[in-house]
Amino acid sequence: MNQLVDNILERSTAQKVAILGGTIILLAALYYSFLYSPGADETAKLADSVEIARNEKAVKTQKAANLVRLRKDLQQLDAELKLAISQLPEKREIPDLLSSISAKAQQSGLDVLLFRPRVETFQDFYAEIPVDITVKGNFQNTVSFFDEVGHLSRLVNIDNIGFKNPTVNGDQVLLETTSVATAFRFLDEAERKKIAEEKAKAAKTKK
Repeated sequence: MNQLVDNILERSTAQKVAILGGTIILLAALYYSFLYSPGADETAKLADSVEIARNEKAVKTQKAANLVRLRKDLQQLDAELKLAISQLPEKREIPDLLSSISAKAQQSGLDVLLFRPRVETFQDFYAEIPVDITVKGNFQNTVSFFDEVGHLSRLVNIDNIGFKNPTVNGDQVLLETTSVATAFRFLDEAERKKIAEEKAKAAKTKK
């Protein structure tokens, strides 16, 4: 080792500079190969891992936020569905509903002259049951009857209202009021299937 050093020291200044430069380059190469390069590669891998983790976190955070919103939307839709179901009775409940409508007329002080259900008409998932109604009484009692029907827990529409045959009874004017009360009910699965088949058959026939 000492002989190598003495050999270097005996050389000219230019040779010493060249040897020093070569040594520095060699050390730099060794540092890069064995220390810096592996460390840089590991740092790059770690940076990539951090970026991937951040992206995954952002995606999962977004999904979590959407999940909370979707759950709230689902809860709201479920509540709306339950409300709709509560307003549309099943087939077996219709007779009681129609009896309730007739009873409301009598309770309002009206004489029921006509209460005639028509044939049901079917839609995609519900049926309409129109009922021709004619009642007799004063105007205030008639309005009270319509108001009572409007406050039933089940959905009932009153339309085609008409007045006829006014008569005077003491200090009151009695009217015959005609109207159509339309009740609604859910179709059961068999009914919906039948309607879908009939529509498909009708569409095929048209072609």
